[in-house]
Amino acid sequence: MIISASRRTDIPTYYSDWFFNRIKDGYVLVRNPMNIHQISRIKLKPDVVDGIVFWTKNPIPMLSRLDELKGYMYYFQFTITPYGRDVEPNIPDKNEVILPAFKRLSELIGADRVVWRYDPIMISERYPIEYHVKAFGKIAAELHDYAHKVTISFIDEDYRGVKSNIK
Repeated sequence: MIISASRRTDIPTYYSDWFFNRIKDGYVLVRNPMNIHQISRIKLKPDVVDGIVFWTKNPIPMLSRLDELKGYMYYFQFTITPYGRDVEPNIPDKNEVILPAFKRLSELIGADRVVWRYDPIMISERYPIEYHVKAFGKIAAELHDYAHKVTISFIDEDYRGVKSNIK
């Protein structure tokens, strides 16, 4: 079983303590989003978990606790985009905090286990194509020794009201 932790929220950033408590206890209770009365108990022991995928924009709360994942296979999908506080108001300074955190994570677990996500690419007056070309190159130059893969995607304006949110 592969655990996706999580595309719904940033567990490494906001819920690290909760996650490590779940690992320690060996299970998690998961509510079915389509049927709120259905709750499943999912085992989280290394013998049943094939891997954990962490999705984050800031893994700092987990960095000092990675040893608690001994026995688990895991990797990080780490999103770093060039957007300012107008788009990402709760992200610490990327140059001073986030890029060094990416490098530290890569040093701790290896560049093969940290995938850089430049996602989503949002084209706008403030963030035109030329901006993204330059920003991508700058971030790639910073991370080239710390990640072997990058994932990019363009924003889908038809996805759940995105169009109204980006205007």
